[in-house]
Amino acid sequence: MSFVVITSADVSRIVSSIHYSRLENLMAFVFHTLSSGSGFDAPLREAITMAQHKTLFMPARVQGLGTSIKVVSVPRHPADQGGLPASSLVLDENTGGIRAIVNARQLTALRTAAGSLLATRLLLSVQDPKTFLAFGAGKQIEAHVDLHLRAYSTIETCTIVNKSNNQRLIDLIVRLKSAHPTITFQSLILKDDLARLQQVTRAANIICTATSSKEPLFEAEWVSSGTHLNLIGSYTPEMAEVSSELLHQAGKVVVDSREACASEAGELIKAGFNEEDMVEIGTLVDFDDNSPDADYRKVHALCDEVRRAGKITIFKSVGVGLQDVAITNMVVNLAGDIGTRIDSYDDNQF
Repeated sequence: MSFVVITSADVSRIVSSIHYSRLENLMAFVFHTLSSGSGFDAPLREAITMAQHKTLFMPARVQGLGTSIKVVSVPRHPADQGGLPASSLVLDENTGGIRAIVNARQLTALRTAAGSLLATRLLLSVQDPKTFLAFGAGKQIEAHVDLHLRAYSTIETCTIVNKSNNQRLIDLIVRLKSAHPTITFQSLILKDDLARLQQVTRAANIICTATSSKEPLFEAEWVSSGTHLNLIGSYTPEMAEVSSELLHQAGKVVVDSREACASEAGELIKAGFNEEDMVEIGTLVDFDDNSPDADYRKVHALCDEVRRAGKITIFKSVGVGLQDVAITNMVVNLAGDIGTRIDSYDDNQF
């Protein structure tokens, strides 16, 4: 038996050719499948604590897509700038053996950003957004900014807010300027200039947060009516990127998984939200044909109901294993000759 190893460089080559709309549609299928309650198996993630990292294990299977387990290591210390090491093991549906090992560092950010883009497309009430505000400077923010700028040609300015003016922020701005030369990019250091932070927050049509903060990044009163927010940083009850006051301004909060967010999303837990207060994003889309190759349809009545529930819209994501199955199998299916093949891994004698 043989399998393929797909490195980070291989992944970059493969995903560079995938249109953002295809990623958006894939996440719509994943979330629709999750909300349907059938066609998948996705236990809650397991975690172990290592010396320098908290390591998460996320197994899942989606009927028609495949089976995989992702392992991602989250640094335990804020000073660690090594990012999120991640790998996915993809299984062969017929033999049960290994089909591929894929570097998932970039894919974790890409599948999360695709889910957020779907939420923005479904919920944003501003027809032609012009301002984008992001908190954080890691791969998640880079993927979120890139996908949203590709999807919304009307965006003119993008502000990146980070806790310090470190090299990661500087490098991120350089890469984004190179990829999107017509966009005006600016950076802002959190807590250095609150007046300026208030100004850009009030002006933002779309806000994305991807930090490990345990306290609100900005004041709830700074967010203007009609703004859409994607909150993706918190994944434990102790973490919270926004205040309870801001969540209640939305009325209804759209989530990737009610079950997962009820136990992992710190903001929602602190605000006293239970599963009945959350709307799964999978219920906001539908498919004429229950196939990942079909285009999703927006359920307008439910999306309008969410928008009418408050002055802003919020999508909270903690990430679900089904997303990893979908994006990883897409990459493996599109790999072709890309990657390193390992032959005679299993001789099937025992």
